[in-house]
Amino acid sequence: MSARMHPVGPKVLSFSLQSGSNGNCIYVEAGGVRLLFDAGISAALAELRLAARGRDLAGVDAIIISHEHDDHVRGAGVIHRKHGIPLYISTRTQRRAAGLLGRVEPPIAFEPGGRIEIGPLVIHTLRTPHDAVEPVCFVLEHAGARLGILTDLGHAFGILARVLTDLDAAYLESNYDPDMLETGPYAEALKRRVRGPSGHLSNFEAADLARAGARGRLRWLALAHLSEVNNEPELALDTHRRALGRRFPIRVASRHAVGDVLEL
Repeated sequence: MSARMHPVGPKVLSFSLQSGSNGNCIYVEAGGVRLLFDAGISAALAELRLAARGRDLAGVDAIIISHEHDDHVRGAGVIHRKHGIPLYISTRTQRRAAGLLGRVEPPIAFEPGGRIEIGPLVIHTLRTPHDAVEPVCFVLEHAGARLGILTDLGHAFGILARVLTDLDAAYLESNYDPDMLETGPYAEALKRRVRGPSGHLSNFEAADLARAGARGRLRWLALAHLSEVNNEPELALDTHRRALGRRFPIRVASRHAVGDVLEL
């Protein structure tokens, strides 16, 4: 794709528009290219939250979809149609999400496990064992900086720890506290799904991965996709601070508000 080039600032700038089962969307800007990773919020909300950080939805160059669950694709079709923003999505994911996406121009298909090149950026797609048709997470690379967008992971599968050691920063799923899940209101089948091999990472699983990353080049961490029912931001933060130390920069991507601008 020939991306529209915008003024270049830090190597990589990012912020979360929203993160959780009520909708996921992360903005990343690098090399003069502006991207949305997932679009599980409405176009109106995306416009409002981008404007709060001095950005314009119409200036986004591409929407990149991780998988077909509605909290990741709910707003993608409308945003695509309203602003003519190209949609990057795997072929099987597009088919499964067709009802949520509505009418779209032919998207740019990527192969899960392959790479996407947009302008000077390289986005590596990593297959995950989450319960979707062919889910992926992402590592964005630009000018030597590497940012991970690692949510809906299923479990701490083989290569994740190694991936974390080679990142400068990451949005990392920290979905649930095991005790809150066990004693909470979810039906037993849903509890099994969340903690099972195709579900989500607990705070402890995420913290173990983050500890591995901190032994490498990891400079900051944003905890993402926290459960509203089975987690608390302070509980997730405390678990990770015990793993990484009080001085390591950790943020929580909010379920209800735009996040801080984070830079590399």
